[in-house]
Amino acid sequence: MTREADSSDSETTNRNLRKFARGLNLFDSTMLVVGAMIGSGIFIVPAEMARHVGSAGWLLVAWGVAGVLTIAGALCYGELSAMMPQAGGMYVYLREAYSPLLGFLYGWTLFSVIETGTIAAVAVAFARFSGVLWPLVSEDKYLVPPVHLSTHYALSLSTAQLLSIAVIFFLTLSNTFGLRYGKVIQNVFTIAKTVALGGLIVLGIFHGRTTSVVSANFSAPWHPSGIVSLGRGLEATTTWGLFVAICLSQTGSLFSADSWHNIAFAAAEVKKAERNVTLAMVIGATLVITLYILANVAYLFTLPLTAIQHAPADRVGTATLRAIFPEAGSIVMAVAIMISTFGTINALTLTGARVYYAMARQKLFFPFAGKLNSANVPAFSLVLQGLWAAILVLPRTYENATQSWGNLYSNLLEYVISSALIFYVLTVTGVFRLRFKRPDAPRPYRTLGYPFIPAFYILAATVILVVLFVYRPSTTWPGLLIVSLGIPVYLVIRGAARTRTEQAYSPQTSDAESTRIEPNLEDSEC
Repeated sequence: MTREADSSDSETTNRNLRKFARGLNLFDSTMLVVGAMIGSGIFIVPAEMARHVGSAGWLLVAWGVAGVLTIAGALCYGELSAMMPQAGGMYVYLREAYSPLLGFLYGWTLFSVIETGTIAAVAVAFARFSGVLWPLVSEDKYLVPPVHLSTHYALSLSTAQLLSIAVIFFLTLSNTFGLRYGKVIQNVFTIAKTVALGGLIVLGIFHGRTTSVVSANFSAPWHPSGIVSLGRGLEATTTWGLFVAICLSQTGSLFSADSWHNIAFAAAEVKKAERNVTLAMVIGATLVITLYILANVAYLFTLPLTAIQHAPADRVGTATLRAIFPEAGSIVMAVAIMISTFGTINALTLTGARVYYAMARQKLFFPFAGKLNSANVPAFSLVLQGLWAAILVLPRTYENATQSWGNLYSNLLEYVISSALIFYVLTVTGVFRLRFKRPDAPRPYRTLGYPFIPAFYILAATVILVVLFVYRPSTTWPGLLIVSLGIPVYLVIRGAARTRTEQAYSPQTSDAESTRIEPNLEDSEC
């Protein structure tokens, strides 16, 4: 009996002593940044952006604005990641700069919608384009037909949904086997998707280019045409209307360029994290933004602006390749997007789980999510994330006016885009706050261009936020509601954690039992 008890105690001790392995070098980290950023958005969102701004020149300017903001954000986050090279990224930065509540609200939104919703969305995109190769995979071919929960909501299981869930399950499982498995998958698919996007750019600029299209798009690059109403009777035909259009278009471009900071979630597994996390964010973001702008140039060299604005299902990338290869264009693009989305799901799966791990270590998430398995990865956190992402694939939305089906995660992501931008602004503001709050803290890297670059980011992002809340209230205010729902959850979790702590250290607790309580430490794991 004593021998069994000793063995159990030893096993418990080993579990508690497990730490992340620093297995990501600069190349691996950069591949995670690029892999998380490049999904399917760059092949789709230019259509809506073009409808907003209405001209080739302003479309490129809109992407340039997104690029400047993204790189400026990476430069600012670099100081925070160098100060706190721990698992958790933005959760840790917000917690340290402001309060545990604010950090939790970010983590809550990340788990409930941002990360899991994006995983679900990208997985469904993977399945949709798989249907080009295998018609059996379709959102219209049901294993379980829609079961209406209300007039506008239902649950269903189509072959496309089933494949989406299978991909989420596979990549969640592979990441539980250890960092090296996730890293290898990431490097292979990120290189493949970067080459594929580069190939599209080269084909569009040099092979698909036609004089008539270039002349039509760039003879009057600043003159709007084919625009849509921005709301309140405003269009991009006036100076103010154009300004609003560029701000509104950022929901597409910034979403396509999002997740550049995800490597900071896994900072505890990066070699020389104080240096490499910053470099990976800046190098990766710069590379992706450059590719995105060049991709839009390729679209504008191959397709008239009206064809971009009205591409079927907004699939601009597919329309571009079909213009170049009428027979095989759709298949080539489908394969490229399948490769791209598969790598994105892996990057999001690998990095996101580290945030919930860090929250659990601070008693702000399920306790078991704060443990590492024998492969030194947060397996429970990965499984929870994968399970919720798979659940988000199932709910459908129904529009009576158009009699068409949508996906609930699409609505949720649209709601929280503005909220995510608020968290970004708060995080960059945290650079200023921590300079005053912790002036003597080691800062291996200090924000380039401080205080001008952080101030520029805060000002520009705030202006975009104001425009979104004024002109897109139906998709912005609900996001604040989702975030605010985390407040009562936080209070419940904190109360439960306080109760467990009091019980654990009460006089009735035996010494043997108390030694098994895992302390809430700021260790190197988080």
